[in-house]
Amino acid sequence: MNHALELFTAVPKCHNCAQAVVCGCDREDLKNEMASCGGGRAPGGICGAAWGAASIVPEEKRQALLDEFAEKFGSNLCRELKTVHKIACADCVEAGAELAEKYQA
Repeated sequence: MNHALELFTAVPKCHNCAQAVVCGCDREDLKNEMASCGGGRAPGGICGAAWGAASIVPEEKRQALLDEFAEKFGSNLCRELKTVHKIACADCVEAGAELAEKYQA
């Protein structure tokens, strides 16, 4: 299990999906900035885990990361992921952290 998923599933809950991804990728400095990005509240309704991941990669790689996330799950919009595709938030967090790691290189 990756560190982001551990943070997201920890009890008591201290990280939303976006915070779990950034903190799991050693970007604790962005935790407060991501506080309002969980639960479909990231800009444009994007999944918080995808938004967190995109926020920590070089700007020129952000769209590729978001596209790969959407390809994997059928969308990168929180509402669609939950209601149409029935994707668990924990799966999004795990994938977001993996993609962030891939695209940071």
